[in-house]
Amino acid sequence: MNEIDQIPKKHLLSLQLDVSKFEPASAEEKEQHSQMREPSTFFKDGMKKLFKNPLAVGSLIVLLLMVITIVFAPMIVPYGYEEMITVGGVRDKTAKNMPPMQFSELEQQAIANGEEIFPHIFGTDALCRDYFIRVVYGARVSLSVGLFASLIVLMIGLVYGSVSGYVGGRTDLVMMRIVDIIYSLPDLLMVILLSVVLDPLLKDAIAHTSLEKIGTNMISLFIVFGLLYWVSMARLVRGQILSIKKNEYVLAARALGAKPVRIVKKHVLPNCISVIFISTALQIPNAIFTESFLSFIGLGVQAPMPSLGSLANAARQGLESYPYKLVFPAVAICLIVLAFNLLGDGLRDAFDPKLRK
Repeated sequence: MNEIDQIPKKHLLSLQLDVSKFEPASAEEKEQHSQMREPSTFFKDGMKKLFKNPLAVGSLIVLLLMVITIVFAPMIVPYGYEEMITVGGVRDKTAKNMPPMQFSELEQQAIANGEEIFPHIFGTDALCRDYFIRVVYGARVSLSVGLFASLIVLMIGLVYGSVSGYVGGRTDLVMMRIVDIIYSLPDLLMVILLSVVLDPLLKDAIAHTSLEKIGTNMISLFIVFGLLYWVSMARLVRGQILSIKKNEYVLAARALGAKPVRIVKKHVLPNCISVIFISTALQIPNAIFTESFLSFIGLGVQAPMPSLGSLANAARQGLESYPYKLVFPAVAICLIVLAFNLLGDGLRDAFDPKLRK
């Protein structure tokens, strides 16, 4: 046996290398090599990229400030959204259509007597009610409708699209034809018809409950979102699942005997969660704008509960004399819709793998 045969095989490669071409690693290079990259996840990486987007961060700040305002303003402002302003227990009929940051005659007398009167930041309306607190409650209603409607769309569209895309075949064909039929229905006409049909039925059902303040029109709007607006989400989820279910890891899970529900839950949906997340964020401004539009034409929240759309509609009557009444709810609608749209664009840029460099 020669000397080469006695050398272990793992050291044979070192005999073929020119050691003179290599240099020892410096202390700095050793330190860099020893420091491992911090463990991260898809969500953490996306959030880091999101916070580098100034428009998305600005939108988050605007939405956060609005949420803080609508939550804490009713605790600070001593007026109700449906209550006429009172001074010393007496209704102040002089506080009608006051401009912002002004006091009525009775309030000025009370201030002269040493009483503390909270200012009317946005003025008052024609029924002597504080306009600021009504705009705050209107923004609260619009945001609540947007979030709740988006949640309905997410749940229905996610389940329907997952079943259709994963099962495929005739089931997918039938389910997608149902989606096409629903997609062709006019939304506004369905809201009007459901409001007319459900109004007598819902009045008795919601009587003497907290839903009575919302009104049958708003409940009909939620039903319409549950019946119509989920089709876009279902189509999106179906398209993602059709492309993902052909991957090797899905075939491997199926070969190991995993049930379809587990495969969709553990392997398919997590790989398209970014698209679902982005679509849900973009659905919120659409729902808010739809609610504001329906309230503007009188099919949204019923009086005395305010909505940004109903406040804008009421401001049309005195547009020439009191233009500020239209400015405040219109600016609130624009800020909410624009902030959610910019946030949705930022989420798309941060979480969509196809847009990453």
